[in-house]
Amino acid sequence: MSTFNYGGEIILKEEQMRKHVKKRYSRIAESGASCCSSGECGGMSFKEQAKMIGYSDKDLEKIPVEANMGLGCGNPIALADLKKGETVLDLGSGGGMDVFLAAKKVGSTGRVIGIDMTKAMIEKAMKTSEKYGYKNVEFRLGEIENMPVEDNSIDVLVSNCVINLSPDKKQVFHEAYRVLKPNGRMHISDIVTEGKLPTNVLKNLDAWAACVSGAMEKKEYLKVIEEAGFKKVKIVSESSYEFDVSKDLKGKVTSLKVEAQKL
Repeated sequence: MSTFNYGGEIILKEEQMRKHVKKRYSRIAESGASCCSSGECGGMSFKEQAKMIGYSDKDLEKIPVEANMGLGCGNPIALADLKKGETVLDLGSGGGMDVFLAAKKVGSTGRVIGIDMTKAMIEKAMKTSEKYGYKNVEFRLGEIENMPVEDNSIDVLVSNCVINLSPDKKQVFHEAYRVLKPNGRMHISDIVTEGKLPTNVLKNLDAWAACVSGAMEKKEYLKVIEEAGFKKVKIVSESSYEFDVSKDLKGKVTSLKVEAQKL
């Protein structure tokens, strides 16, 4: 069984992490209850949470209300400048919020694919798609370290607060590079750190599933993207916030928006 290492120290077992993350997001998909990873919910509605991380009222009016589940740490679709006819891939698509928003932008000649490793999320997104008659979207069950997508087939890749959940981020970015077409674009919102997190946070499965303890240090995160082959790697914006998973699990992480290109 493979493990997650942080600075040479074995922190958690990979299969243990995946199982815990799947369990948490299956529960969210089935119950509809969630608390956003970008800060304390504080009694806010899912709409208020979405607006806080970058979605506009106009964006939210364009998508099924069921797709907004109070998840995410940014709005990668706002960064992507999507065009009619493009093929878009969303990593960790959840209930389909970004997929449905992208579908409106690429139009009937475009296509949007969502990948998620949680079966309950895929089923929920597919049900919503069928209910509202989307014809240009598709949801696939799979892990982002081994994407069920053909080489050189994607114009734009987006992801919203998901890559931090992966125990093998290097492989995720190599896969992202593989599936993008030449001149393809990547736009992601994710969580990173400015230094090493406390060991008690790193070893906590709830903190991992809450998009905290899996966060990579910012410099290393950008380096991994470049090592995968991407060019024009650029931080679009960033903001730090305090996390409070439990009484003994508190600290600070950074919400980062990054773009890069496969030349």
